[in-house]
Amino acid sequence: MADTEALLAHAVGARNVLAGAEIPPEYAGDESLAAVRRTPAYLVRPAATAEVADVLRIAGEAGIPVTARGSGTGMSGGCVPRPGGITVSFERMNRILEVDAVNHVAVVQPGVTLDRLDQAAAESGLSYPVRLGEPTASIGGTVATNAGGMHAVRHGVTRHHVLAVEAVLASGEVLRGGGKYVKTSTGYDLAQLLVGSEGTLALVTEATLRLRPRTRHSTTVLAAFASAEDVFRSVPPLAGGDLEPAALEYVDLLAMEAITNEDGPGLGIPASVRLTALGYLLVVLESRSAARLQEDVEAAGEQLLSLGAVDVFVLPAAAGRRLVEARERAFWTAKAAGADDIVDVVVPRGELSGLLAAAHAAAEDTGSLVTGCGHAGDGNVHLSVFQPDPVRRQEVLRRLFRAGLDRGGAVSGEHGIGRAKKPYFLELEDPVRIALMRRIKDAFDPGGILNPGVLLD
Repeated sequence: MADTEALLAHAVGARNVLAGAEIPPEYAGDESLAAVRRTPAYLVRPAATAEVADVLRIAGEAGIPVTARGSGTGMSGGCVPRPGGITVSFERMNRILEVDAVNHVAVVQPGVTLDRLDQAAAESGLSYPVRLGEPTASIGGTVATNAGGMHAVRHGVTRHHVLAVEAVLASGEVLRGGGKYVKTSTGYDLAQLLVGSEGTLALVTEATLRLRPRTRHSTTVLAAFASAEDVFRSVPPLAGGDLEPAALEYVDLLAMEAITNEDGPGLGIPASVRLTALGYLLVVLESRSAARLQEDVEAAGEQLLSLGAVDVFVLPAAAGRRLVEARERAFWTAKAAGADDIVDVVVPRGELSGLLAAAHAAAEDTGSLVTGCGHAGDGNVHLSVFQPDPVRRQEVLRRLFRAGLDRGGAVSGEHGIGRAKKPYFLELEDPVRIALMRRIKDAFDPGGILNPGVLLD
């Protein structure tokens, strides 16, 4: 092991290699409530693609497992290291290499955070529209998990914005796929294959991302409904109509109470409405024109009332921002309230009512509490599970994931599989798909050193 440490020090510099007890505890995992945290043998912090390639050649020759790490904001245990392994932290590879205002793209290293990229894009009147609850998430991490966020209903998920990647294979070879162009019909799209692969196929060292013109005006509308079913019935016509909302977020009664109690955003919801409403829909509208935005707000209010809303509130700018921010921090609110696990399940948006009914049935049958919020516009629901007994909690989770798959959905919409969801994924997913994924993994990583134990066994 001393030889390995010396080789790693030669590759990235001695000050950028930590071993054993020198490694800070935050590198033992991410924000998953279920994955067991572990400390690697080595933490390395490369500054360039060539250094990443050297690290992987060293690991490959020694058969040492390698785990990539961005900001550590993931929620499925995707960057939990293997004991005896190497964690490659991309915190030093944090440069925005280019913002190309002509082609509307940015070229960045994986350690760049979402908020930094969006701030840099804003200087050219552009925006990176992947907005997560944690703006300090790294680009590398969001590419690894194909992260989505609130604005996916209008702008899509990370995959829709990745035009090219540079990545290092397990062999140490450097692969480039894609470019600044927006379409190609030239063989396999290897760049897209790496999006969502959770560091199991290669380590992404650079990404070329699509940017969009920045909108200057936005308004938040909050609609109260008598039931969750009424909320979900309103989503398809809103998402598929002329308004093109930037966000359509479901917030159930318990989550709304937690959000308002924590932040007190001064929403101005009358007590009579709060006593009768069992679900809320948060609608964010954006436009480059103030006049057009006002027209859209009026149309949205009329449509929401026609779809069964008890009442509709156009929030003052400050209150709207606070509510959106509070909704984005729903994970932290649930964690502070003592949630035992927090998962995301995605279904076609027309199946949301059925999924929530199945969630409530699983909770009732097991004596659990299941509550949450969701990206209703794209069918991605985040559910907080309060059940300290691990056997009962596993039953709840299995039923939640099974309900999602039965309704044409998937185990995860944006958090990834990681270690926390892997047992359910392998049990419930189509075995033909799993077998093909294993063969792809073998082709990219025949030695099995890249993030072993994540996504696949």
